[in-house]
Amino acid sequence: MELELEPLRLPSDKERPIVIAGPCSAETEEQVMSTARNLAAKGCHIFRAGIWKPRTKPGGFEGNGEMALPWMKQVKEETGMLIATEVATPEHVDAALKYDMDILWIGARTSANPFAVQALADALQGVDIPVLVKNPVNPDLELWIGALLRLNQAGLKRLGVIHRGFSSYEKKIYRNAPMWQIPIELRRRIPGLPIICDPSHIGGRRDLIAPLCQQAMDLGFDGLIVESHCSPEKAWSDAAQQVTPDILDYILSLLVVRDHNSTTEELRFLRTQIDEIDNSLMGLLAKRFRICREIGTFKKEHNMTILQAGRYNEILEKRGAQASLCGMDANFAAQVFELIHEESVRQQLEIVNK
Repeated sequence: MELELEPLRLPSDKERPIVIAGPCSAETEEQVMSTARNLAAKGCHIFRAGIWKPRTKPGGFEGNGEMALPWMKQVKEETGMLIATEVATPEHVDAALKYDMDILWIGARTSANPFAVQALADALQGVDIPVLVKNPVNPDLELWIGALLRLNQAGLKRLGVIHRGFSSYEKKIYRNAPMWQIPIELRRRIPGLPIICDPSHIGGRRDLIAPLCQQAMDLGFDGLIVESHCSPEKAWSDAAQQVTPDILDYILSLLVVRDHNSTTEELRFLRTQIDEIDNSLMGLLAKRFRICREIGTFKKEHNMTILQAGRYNEILEKRGAQASLCGMDANFAAQVFELIHEESVRQQLEIVNK
């Protein structure tokens, strides 16, 4: 089934992509207005803030709810910026529309739940408003497309998506693994669908925002949604991944927005696949060394030597044979696994000698 799409018609500058910026949460009227005025002064056209903020665990700040919506309307009236927020229930939709919200987005936890998405689609039936759908928390492209189809069947045609990365259990560089191949495949499947990158949630750290913004531009994404706060270190939620309006403006000023070219697009796609495989390799190595440390603990408890020569030779022989079957040089595989074994021994020695 194909999507029937119309342009989002969101403002942007010739030098910059679509930029949606603002704090993770609308905390106070002063915080909202101060951040909005600073962003407007830097040329930002779309202001975002979380009104309802359900957290992973109860006890944290979960948003001010409808009390904060007049602050958003004041931003719109004073600065002329469009205003955007996340909705997760039909009640959220009704309240946001009552206060003239210009753009709505559906969060990752909600987009993973077809029941919740259908309830939102029913609430938005007959409303002409841009709706952006974040990728589900798990890397499920069909679930992502399914959410778009439900909204489209309700008559919503100004649709786009937000790529915010995917959750995983393993410790990693990014807060949410980017898995760039998934939004790239989404673009292949639905060529006219705007894709906006969320570097704040992918990186989870403000120092990763700039390189992630550039990577999104190199991949031909249409825009960015970035968390920006007048005092990010004092933010009531997600403080580590927010930047000041000044820093955001500096990041955007350094962006290289490239012309679309099929040759370079293909090369970027291939390099993205390499990056994704490298990230997977690092994750697998981390998992392997974790098991090695468990083996080290077992050896310590049972008074066994660290080096098991027979096992080491078995690994080298097996991996060398596998390398040959996979079109790689057996000596190359041996060198790789010698280094891996060396690091495994080092980590086990640390455990045994504690």
